[in-house]
Amino acid sequence: MILRTTIDRVFETARVEEVIGEFVSLKKAGSNFKGLSPFTDEKSPSFMVSPVKQIWKDFSTGKGGNCVTFLMEHEHFSYPEAIRYLAKKYNIEVEEQAQSNAQKEAADERESMYLVSNFAKDYYHDVLLNHPKGKAVGFSYFKERGFTDATIAKFELGYNLDEWSAFTDTAIRKGYDLEYMAKTGLTIVKDNNKQFDRFKGRVLFPIHSMSGRVLGFGGRILKADKRAAKYLNSPESDIYHKSKVLYGIYQAKKTIAKEDRCFLVEGYTDVISMHQAGVENVVASSGTALTPDQIRLIRRLTPNITVLFDGDAAGIRASIRGIDLILEQGMNVKVLTFPEGEDPDSFAKSVGTEELKSYLDQNAKDFINFKVSLLMEEAQNDPVKKAGLIRDIVTSISKIPDNIQREVYVQECSRILEISEAVLFNELAQISKRAQREATQKVLQQQRQQSRQTQIPSSSSSSSSSNSDEEAYFQWKVAQEQGSQSDAKPQDSASFESPLELFEREIIKILLLYGNKQVSFVDWMEEVNEQGLVKMVKEEYTSFVSQEIYVQLQMDEVEFSHPVFQNIYSEIILKMNQEATVSIEELTSHSDVEISNIVTDILMDDEKHLLSNWEAQEIYVTAKDEVLPKLVRDAILNLRRVMIERKIEDLIQEVADDKNREATLEMVVNYTDLRKKMFEKLHRIV
Repeated sequence: MILRTTIDRVFETARVEEVIGEFVSLKKAGSNFKGLSPFTDEKSPSFMVSPVKQIWKDFSTGKGGNCVTFLMEHEHFSYPEAIRYLAKKYNIEVEEQAQSNAQKEAADERESMYLVSNFAKDYYHDVLLNHPKGKAVGFSYFKERGFTDATIAKFELGYNLDEWSAFTDTAIRKGYDLEYMAKTGLTIVKDNNKQFDRFKGRVLFPIHSMSGRVLGFGGRILKADKRAAKYLNSPESDIYHKSKVLYGIYQAKKTIAKEDRCFLVEGYTDVISMHQAGVENVVASSGTALTPDQIRLIRRLTPNITVLFDGDAAGIRASIRGIDLILEQGMNVKVLTFPEGEDPDSFAKSVGTEELKSYLDQNAKDFINFKVSLLMEEAQNDPVKKAGLIRDIVTSISKIPDNIQREVYVQECSRILEISEAVLFNELAQISKRAQREATQKVLQQQRQQSRQTQIPSSSSSSSSSNSDEEAYFQWKVAQEQGSQSDAKPQDSASFESPLELFEREIIKILLLYGNKQVSFVDWMEEVNEQGLVKMVKEEYTSFVSQEIYVQLQMDEVEFSHPVFQNIYSEIILKMNQEATVSIEELTSHSDVEISNIVTDILMDDEKHLLSNWEAQEIYVTAKDEVLPKLVRDAILNLRRVMIERKIEDLIQEVADDKNREATLEMVVNYTDLRKKMFEKLHRIV
């Protein structure tokens, strides 16, 4: 784990405008910078960078944050990867928490495997471009496939000489340990200590992680040899898990996120040819059956996936199982087939970029329409086969976790197959019950197995009833879990719709922007003179904005209704009470992503008017500093007013059931008077 001191040094040193400037063309706009959004295609700039606040905001998508969150959004780094990237950029030594000897050995071993894999990638690429045999065999092969020099460089394609240990010998001479070459599968070591290259005489396709690290290789043999596999992949290792990686994800991730769609193909050359033809949001499962881990990798970038099949009908039927897996992950699935005899590789080479993109847009089918058209050919007029087809499609629909989406697909299925929705919903219910029963049995089986392993004694006389109770409990438990998963809706912590939350947000905004400012406040106090008359006396005093808000809200014991606002407020007040200043940087780089996101949104909202260039249109915005005392007072009074209004509503609701109605009504009158005073202070008419 990276030490907090290192993270703090990174945030202190890194400049958001320098980091983002490497990816986005920025132009000066007052004290800020603006540019075109890197996440959408736009003609007018909506992307703002604030060097003063060290944050950015993309108003076209709503995304924002600091330099770390930009790298996480744009480059799809994890948090530690982003910190390491910035540390490397600014020459900061990364200090990590003390690890046990076993942890150190494991970390060192993985890093050594990454290093030797990276060396292998560079070696194979160099042989392809510069070695006479590499150019004559490997480079010529890729050229025959129609790949340009730029494409070969982009995917770092390579070639290993058709010699027993050319790579292994070179790596050992360069100081790389044979142990790690064997663990990554680059070198095969026999019992008699003989070693030889796994990818002897093959062209190489490096397989990268999302962040660009080399995990393994796919190798294609070029000579005719019936004893050797045409394609050979790196074996499973501590850094390469075939079921958890997708070929081309590193090269495609930006375009996938930007276009909000991913094309899924089968092979390496399919990916490369599509890229070269101008369609870059494409990845491959590298010839393996699609797995949930691979689908989740795509889901990090987009919920929309289009599966591309070649014209081979048998291959389509064999691969169609993957669609159900995609649906289970809550993805939106479309399917596309190429003309007979064509695959993504050949089709991309035979047409121009515009024609290819047009074909992909116009021929992608919804999975139901595709599955019906594919399977209906087999069913034709056979009622039994048609019934099986319907069950097959409803089974696919049952995989969809979203209830509304499931119902829409049932309606569509009813229309296409000319069968009543009631029958389809009944079949869907039966499938769901069966799946629930199987899940229950699985849980029960696991529990009984654990029970046997721990050898818990049980009474034989009560075993029957206890089993039935146990089964009933687990059926209920599984049903609850399934229900909570399917019906749960993600709560957007940054959303706020009620007036109360709007004013809470305004107070947080004032604290962030002006909390450290010291200004003169005016208050009106009631004073009784000698004649017993009440008159209002003006009182002036100077205070920090943060202290004024804290004192005023503390008097009313105010708790924010929005949980994240309450957390931000607590952090600010804690900091203020300790150091008398509010640190924005600590909040924009907060470990809680919800806090950092909301703080960034609030701060950058204040810069939004710069995008409109109002001053050029002779529209001048009053600086908030000029009316700061009134701004603070109005925010506090409005918050109190809305809370009082809520209290009145609650009391009125209680009146009907309350035995002590008179006392409750009296409280309503008192709170109404108080509300009226709030309006008077705000100079509003009730």
